Amino acid sequence: MKPIRKLTSTGLVAVALAIAAVATILTPSPARAQGAADTKTDWRENYAYTLGVQAYVFGFPYVYLSTLRWMWVTHPGPAGGMPPSAPLNHFHHVRNLTDASYRDGGSPNNDTLYSVAWVDLGKEPVILSHPDMGDRYFTFELAGVDSDNFAYVGKRTTGGKAGSFALVGPNWKGKLPKGVKALPPSRTPTVLIFGRILVDGAADVPAVNNLQDQCTLIPLTFWNKKDAQLPASRDVWQPFDAKSDPLAEWKTMNRAMTENPPEERLAILLEQFAKIGVGPNQDVDKMDEATKRGLARAAADGRELLKSASKSGQLGKRVNNWSIPPRIFGRAGLADDFLVRGALQCMGGIIANDPEEAVYYNTTKDGAGQPFDGTKQYTMRFAPGQLPKVNGFWSISMYDRTFNFTPNPINRYAIGDRTPGLKKDADGGLTLYIQSTSPGKDKESNWLPSTASGLFYMVMRTYLPGAEIVEQQWAPPPADGPR
Repeated sequence: MKPIRKLTSTGLVAVALAIAAVATILTPSPARAQGAADTKTDWRENYAYTLGVQAYVFGFPYVYLSTLRWMWVTHPGPAGGMPPSAPLNHFHHVRNLTDASYRDGGSPNNDTLYSVAWVDLGKEPVILSHPDMGDRYFTFELAGVDSDNFAYVGKRTTGGKAGSFALVGPNWKGKLPKGVKALPPSRTPTVLIFGRILVDGAADVPAVNNLQDQCTLIPLTFWNKKDAQLPASRDVWQPFDAKSDPLAEWKTMNRAMTENPPEERLAILLEQFAKIGVGPNQDVDKMDEATKRGLARAAADGRELLKSASKSGQLGKRVNNWSIPPRIFGRAGLADDFLVRGALQCMGGIIANDPEEAVYYNTTKDGAGQPFDGTKQYTMRFAPGQLPKVNGFWSISMYDRTFNFTPNPINRYAIGDRTPGLKKDADGGLTLYIQSTSPGKDKESNWLPSTASGLFYMVMRTYLPGAEIVEQQWAPPPADGPR
């Protein structure tokens, strides 16, 4: 197999904006389909194409996450930086808050530091431990290679006291050591962990780094073995090269599904896909040439379908020109919505938080439906009593068209309930000023600097949201302008 091209975006984003990374990793085949097939085409090609598009939508997470695993495990990266790089069953800790000097995209947040790991549960459980976090917000989101979450460790689910939690595979049977708590089993042996720990500004970074250093992943056979040297394997298989092989993504998908079989309840669906050589223990190379042609077209068009769906804003709700993710976000596959899983949850965000953990809103337009323009001035007013009700915190981040923070004179990339000096209006409401130049010294406390010119977009993150947010009964107010 030839190596695939290097990933140019970290993709570390729970909001649906990692499309650029996918385009780099999954290179379209030379035989790009142009619209519907000719009616004279062999029926087997048409059948493989039509069924193959659905199989691609279903199986995309297995391709994308397998690709990211190979990139993040085998490729060296900057220590403590992005993209992550660590052996299997080891954390990569991002050590500093992101600022405008970071230019690799992915809509980074400025609220938390990430701790990321790829875990292999094929042989035995792996025990995740963390120190006492006090009242600080933190979470470890645990997802399978199907992109669906299966468990959380964190303030909301397991509390802030020090603890050890066993990640177990789908078929493991055994007894856990005393003091180790069992989590719901993963549906796949391959697991992705996204950890996030709240940081209250640059001065708080050393304290968070100290907490990160005390977070560990220990395979069960090494538990309680003093001074044990934990294996540091980077031995993961390389996905097939879509640039040179039009069937590469199907081969990657088949291998990933063979090692991480989808749930038994999906057997009827997999039986259908098997007819065109797709799924666990399948081999597309054994299919007839007409079916191969149909599959090549289906991979190319299936990918474009997911991109279009992800960018359309039509898979969730839109209120005040803010996009609201579907209620099933984070576990869309468990609700059998494989389009939301493939397009928004996976292609857009790799994995996504359950709404009970965090809800992210994003917008590229003002209240009148016009695209944001950095040369103009906008206001965003929360009426009295209409600030987001959260048990954690909320923030609004500003990004330029490259999905990066934008440089500004006060080095402010986000504004929220933890912003020092934020001023309420006389009636108890809150007005934010969104523009590239200062709104005046008396208003700078409430200023979110925008790009100097051109398009920009904003992401509002609500952590540990209340019921109104979870149930989609609340939405951010519009950003009105220009003034």
